[in-house]
Amino acid sequence: MRTIESWLSEYGESHQNPTNKLVHWVCVPVIFFCVVGLLYGVKLGVLLAPGLQLNLAMVVLLATILYYVRLSPSLAVGMALFAGVCLFLAEAIEASGIPLWLVSLTLFVLAWIGQFWGHKIEGKKPSFLKDVQFLMIGPAWLMSFIYQRLGIPV
Repeated sequence: MRTIESWLSEYGESHQNPTNKLVHWVCVPVIFFCVVGLLYGVKLGVLLAPGLQLNLAMVVLLATILYYVRLSPSLAVGMALFAGVCLFLAEAIEASGIPLWLVSLTLFVLAWIGQFWGHKIEGKKPSFLKDVQFLMIGPAWLMSFIYQRLGIPV
């Protein structure tokens, strides 16, 4: 199994341009949220608390956090916190009566347009075209910069 350092280093190779990096700081978290939002609408018929049902986003996020734990228990904590924020926002949007699926789908499309524009500026293809696991590494790559800033080891 590859190390987190190996994944982050290889991901970083195609993310050197400052504009592309900025685009990723905006679009990667938005895409992560949008996937959560789209899956949040798939209710699994199990009541967790009054007004809160188990949904597919919760199940997929649990598997996602376990994936991150295998790579870096430290990064998994940060990703779990971010996942919790995404779940909270999804619930808030759904509770507001605004169609969560529509918000998620619209932002998802716009964020991917941004991602491909950033890679056009970079002059390199997105990493996930080489290995689909890089779709999971992008958020961890950003989290690793936050950790570095805070002095937290990855």
